[in-house]
Amino acid sequence: VQLQASGGGLVQTGGSLRLSCAASGRSFRTYAMHWFRQAPGQEREFVAAISWTGDRTYYSDSVKGRFTISRDNAENTVYLQMNSLKPEDTAVYYCAARATIRLEAPGGSYPHWGQGTLVTVSS
Repeated sequence: VQLQASGGGLVQTGGSLRLSCAASGRSFRTYAMHWFRQAPGQEREFVAAISWTGDRTYYSDSVKGRFTISRDNAENTVYLQMNSLKPEDTAVYYCAARATIRLEAPGGSYPHWGQGTLVTVSS
């Protein structure tokens, strides 16, 4: 599966953005989807995950209550709705796919990555 992330941009503190990750390939519907982010000079970190059916989600503590992950399998797209954005949310955001069983264990390797989309939150 090939992934294309979009929707990043510049937003003020407290604002909102919605990221999209469009996937090609029929196998999209069999993969759990994940969002990661990488801020300048920092390691990539897990943000959110959603099961292949869309009925289970998991979030990092840093975004819980502010971000919402969702997916539309008919459109082969996963979304990340980001509200109440903070300057520390500034990063390049990546979507990733793999056949995850436990969303609560986001470590390990991912066979499919999108190219990243930059989110900048100004203070």
